[in-house]
Amino acid sequence: MNSTQFSWIAASAFGLEGAISGELKRLGMSNVHSENGFVRFTGTLQDAWKANLSVRFSDRIFLLLKECDCYSFEDLYQNIYSIPWENYTSGKEAFNVTAQCARSKLMSVRDCQSVSKKALINRLKEYTKQEIFPETGFAFPVHIAIHTNHVRIMLNTSGPSLSRRGYRTWNGEAPLRETLAASLVEYSPWRPGMPLYDPCCGTATILIEAALRMGHIAPGLQRNFAMEQFSFFPRQDAYQLKTKIQEQSAPERIAFISGSDISDKAIELANKHINQANLQNRINVSVQSLQNVNLTEKNGVFICNPPYGERLNTKEQCHELYHDLSELQRRHPTWNMCAISSDTDFEKSYGRRADRKRKLYNGTIECYYYCYHALIRED
Repeated sequence: MNSTQFSWIAASAFGLEGAISGELKRLGMSNVHSENGFVRFTGTLQDAWKANLSVRFSDRIFLLLKECDCYSFEDLYQNIYSIPWENYTSGKEAFNVTAQCARSKLMSVRDCQSVSKKALINRLKEYTKQEIFPETGFAFPVHIAIHTNHVRIMLNTSGPSLSRRGYRTWNGEAPLRETLAASLVEYSPWRPGMPLYDPCCGTATILIEAALRMGHIAPGLQRNFAMEQFSFFPRQDAYQLKTKIQEQSAPERIAFISGSDISDKAIELANKHINQANLQNRINVSVQSLQNVNLTEKNGVFICNPPYGERLNTKEQCHELYHDLSELQRRHPTWNMCAISSDTDFEKSYGRRADRKRKLYNGTIECYYYCYHALIRED
């Protein structure tokens, strides 16, 4: 299967489809096409392995086994049964079938899972002549996505979400997913070589994601993926590719990335995460109030995830903090300011409309990412 071309789906949070599409194209994937909630591409198993290691914005990489319309459980059964599962499994795996159903005739997740697993097992019985499947091996993650009666039958090659890079084992208050943090860096004016500062850095997720990008460090190098256990996974070639990607890392390039937070507990966790990401001495964080931040560098970018209403006692406190962000930019007129917030009064509290804003989701919370250009520019 090393040279066989497959259809793949990179799952996306709302608003990140364009970023995922762009990075898949940069990775050399073919036929990249974005849709609501995911991005399609074609490639080999090696390409999917490369994507799992390298993508910064996608939640998971799925192998698309079949796509069809189903209006009954019999339709679903027959389509699942038609897939040559004997080519993808040794029969020793634990078949873990998950499902999502929306706006369709088939709306029972449990029944969809049960019917799909029955069809899979019956197919294996027919084509392998094996009657008993003990399911004592590793998890074989099959995912059934049904939307408006359209079904995508997929194999989850990532396992746990790709946002779980491996460097964050402690969570502070209102943690920001790594994939969203990476997108805030991507959608900001910041580019490697420019100073970056997070004045509400929490446990340093934004700073770490920026540093990984600046150091050309693939975000998946510290974790494992479900596809490594697949019987058809080309291990030798894949691990050679991983070594090559590791060798392209250049942590010595990381500079001018720093941040602060008023919470000493958050900074303690931030330093732990920085160390676990092997970025110690590359990112500087300190306990400091936003009002006291004064930097000497010019032409930088502030990127932050300031508290929403859920993270401070009152809306008034939030609005005061947003005004303080405006004052921070006034003290640093050559700096851009970027902040994500679910508060619809953010711009009013900041004191002016954002030069650019983009709708994003922090988990299930609808937010906007506000970007303010530098007030002046010094060369």
